[in-house]
Amino acid sequence: MPYFVIDLTYVKPLEDVEQRMAAHLAVLERGYADGIFLLSGRKNPRTGGVILAQAETREKLDALLAADPFREVARFDITEFVPSKSASQLAHLL
Repeated sequence: MPYFVIDLTYVKPLEDVEQRMAAHLAVLERGYADGIFLLSGRKNPRTGGVILAQAETREKLDALLAADPFREVARFDITEFVPSKSASQLAHLL
């Protein structure tokens, strides 16, 4: 199953981002419940966020992300990758 790095970069002021935070967190919770999202968090400094995901297809990931209200305040750059090596504590992900 492919992995994806989703790199969000805010394109609107933080006030606009904050107004959509609760709804964005609901999308994250749905992604975790569906087993798609593995790790997520904000960038430091706070210019966006990063999500590590695993989905059966890019289309399935895109369908989930389409519901994210952060689409109105952030650019989403998505990179698909196939892991070939990991730290021992993450070997189960390979």
